[in-house]
Amino acid sequence: MTLGAPGSAQLVAGNRVVGKFALRVAAAVLSVAVLLALVGLVSPRILVSLISDPGVLRFGQIVLLVVAVGWLALFVDAWRLGRPLRMRQKQRLTSTVTMVAASVLAVSLVLTSAHYIGVARDSISRIFAGTTTTDPTAGRYNLLLLGADAGKDRVGLRPDSMTLVSIDERTGRAAMFSFPRNLQRVPFPPGSVMHKQFPNGFDCGDECLLNAVYTWATDHKQLFPGDANPGITATEDAIRQLTGLRVNYYALIDMGGFEQLVDAVGGVRVNVRADVPITGRDGAVRGVIKAGDQRLDGYHALWYSRSRATTSDYDRMARQRCVMAAMLHQLDPATVLLKFQKIAEAGEQIVSTDIPASELGTMVDLALKAKRQKIVSVQFVPPLIRTARPDFSVIRKNVDAAIEASRQTLSASPTAKAAGRPRTDQASGSGSGGDSGGTSGSRSSGSGGGSSGESRQAVHELGEVCSAG
Repeated sequence: MTLGAPGSAQLVAGNRVVGKFALRVAAAVLSVAVLLALVGLVSPRILVSLISDPGVLRFGQIVLLVVAVGWLALFVDAWRLGRPLRMRQKQRLTSTVTMVAASVLAVSLVLTSAHYIGVARDSISRIFAGTTTTDPTAGRYNLLLLGADAGKDRVGLRPDSMTLVSIDERTGRAAMFSFPRNLQRVPFPPGSVMHKQFPNGFDCGDECLLNAVYTWATDHKQLFPGDANPGITATEDAIRQLTGLRVNYYALIDMGGFEQLVDAVGGVRVNVRADVPITGRDGAVRGVIKAGDQRLDGYHALWYSRSRATTSDYDRMARQRCVMAAMLHQLDPATVLLKFQKIAEAGEQIVSTDIPASELGTMVDLALKAKRQKIVSVQFVPPLIRTARPDFSVIRKNVDAAIEASRQTLSASPTAKAAGRPRTDQASGSGSGGDSGGTSGSRSSGSGGGSSGESRQAVHELGEVCSAG
């Protein structure tokens, strides 16, 4: 009785005060749980805002601990009310074993819930430690996603993957812009620290590419007094000047730990368009990710995102976008809840962000809306632009075109129709103008593709190529 209706045994035995109180507490806890579930169905944003507040989580954890102690006391009291000493030995043993098993089950469930709440509180406090919130610009949130790897053969950390995602706050329609790490002479907003140092663009030798902006600013942090992360500030400034879009928040993902996150969610399903080799440090092929619809574990998803043994940097960029899109579309609330602890542990190790905890509700709401929409995508690679001497007006025009396309039903968008079916190998031809081999990202004298003065329409639907489902 106590397992299904705490306090009912006391009520039947005549201890009405304790019985009624316990039943009321149980009803209140159950009502709160049902209410939260209903809120989650109606407005996930409100639910996430509540459960991402460290104070609310701490209160909930304390309540559950009190419930666990109280429930255990009710089990012991119910056993006492059964007068076990008057029972025969076999009956007494059966009653005792039943009570212990039921109490262990009930208390374990409550304590496990309290543990998960504690994990959530600690993870949220550590990962989402930002304190500054920003409002959307022209009704859109612009999120900068950086994939970085500070390997043993590299000097400092360099973001090799740079993607700006612009999401309409009302509809969730998103546009995704990918930038090559070897983009040269990137400009900065007038008045910014980097513009004062490089008024004519980031042009200071062979190492001054887009992915080196982070390292340069970090190495010259004295120029950014009071800035805890000058590398991020400088990179955001560069992306802002390239696109005309103000960055609201960033998320920096350590690609070295990326496989932990993929494993935590049970893998990711992608449409592998061509065989992708897995190589060792000596360049020898150690394995192959076969073409076709594949569910990749963390190890193979990382190689799918990283490999460029037989392809270029630009092909790798396309595959990275595919993985991001697949993760967005395949993650669902049930998966997150069932595997929350593993996801939280992986997130703590690989994610750095300035998204404050108070904005998590907004971000989840955006993600759920975007999940139901088609993603418009532009990859700024040859032949759309020249990486060595880019025409930055081409980038701005295509950003504007992509955002306009994302506001419409994509199938009816003239821009999207003009692009046709996207190709992931569009940038692998000769004259790529970028280092497709080494990891340092040093400059190439190549032109980087076709005419940069021509505003090519490169807007397309990401889901046609990337997602297997």
